[in-house]
Amino acid sequence: MSQPINYPEGFRAAGAACGLKPDGRPDIALIASDRACTAAGVFTTNRVKAAPVLYDQAILAASDPQIRAVIINTGSANACTGADGLARTRQTAAWVAQALGCEPESVLALSTGVIGLPLALEPVRQGIAALREQLASDGWRAAAEAIMTTDTRPKIASVRHPDGFTVTGIAKGAGMIAPNMATMLSVIAMDAQVERALLQRALVRAAGASFNRIVVDGDMSTNDSVIALANGASGVTVTNEDTLVEALQAVCVPLAQSIVRDGEGATKFVTVHVSGAPDEASAMQVARAIATSALVKTAFYGADPNWGRIVCAAGYSGVAIRPERLSLWLLDAAQHPTLQLVERGEPLDYDEPAAIALMQEPEWGVHLDLGLGKTHTWIWTCDLSHEYVTINGHYRT
Repeated sequence: MSQPINYPEGFRAAGAACGLKPDGRPDIALIASDRACTAAGVFTTNRVKAAPVLYDQAILAASDPQIRAVIINTGSANACTGADGLARTRQTAAWVAQALGCEPESVLALSTGVIGLPLALEPVRQGIAALREQLASDGWRAAAEAIMTTDTRPKIASVRHPDGFTVTGIAKGAGMIAPNMATMLSVIAMDAQVERALLQRALVRAAGASFNRIVVDGDMSTNDSVIALANGASGVTVTNEDTLVEALQAVCVPLAQSIVRDGEGATKFVTVHVSGAPDEASAMQVARAIATSALVKTAFYGADPNWGRIVCAAGYSGVAIRPERLSLWLLDAAQHPTLQLVERGEPLDYDEPAAIALMQEPEWGVHLDLGLGKTHTWIWTCDLSHEYVTINGHYRT
């Protein structure tokens, strides 16, 4: 990402290659704080949860967790690996704790990769030793590169808040992306002092406006995790929830959007707006149906203004829409209405070559008004291309 990286005080990061990826690319990362952090987490809603998700949730459920580090591995999701998978996560945390001189309960763990593949411990042990030597305040890009799987570029976002504290985050994700978290991992660090319950509330709100509004393919992973750490090293204390949400969103939104822009095989970034809904839940339900429809997304890829697919998806969303009240527009990259395709359920004589030209651009949007109320919402999605099938058809082979 083009924005400058601000380094939060008291944090160090590193990325290394330990052999979890067969091609020798970096595959393990560590983010560590020089002092104990308050921590918050948002995790997958999949009922099948990976070992590190279960481990982290248990750590964060303790009465007063004092987090010092997050270790992230690629190559194995360590999901559907039973009691042995949990034991391997605990061993990973114990090695990190030994390297940093803290308690194992102060270490959180994230994993990404193939489901059902046991985590190879010896490469992890060697990787942790390498990471310890490479930890640096400016090691964020190396860490972001080390957590990539099918990503084509590292994902980093950072902001220096006017109140005097810094928030910096990294993320990975390109496929298995759907609302209510995705096959994505993110660690966000800030050098402000924040009370634990406040940090958790703010992270939930920030994720709701960012990571929970993205779709690549409609699949939900077993490992999705967003971790926020606050160590207070700047000397600034944040007590206002809206201020904290604003700061977190300044990092979460560009990270979430970068995941969609880097979607597996994606060529277009599309914002789906739904307005005129009776409530937020209904608006989101319709938006999700449109944003995950394979027929809609392939039409996006082909720059085909086949608006019937959008209306059809809204119709099977489960919301009691009124077809005679629907209106639909194509939007430009700035999300301004450019071409209206449908008005109150009736097709319009729009300029189809102009619609095709607009949809051939790398970024644009669609806006469906339900005509049922005053609520508006949005989701960021992408097209579905031949390359997506190639990537996922040969993910292991």
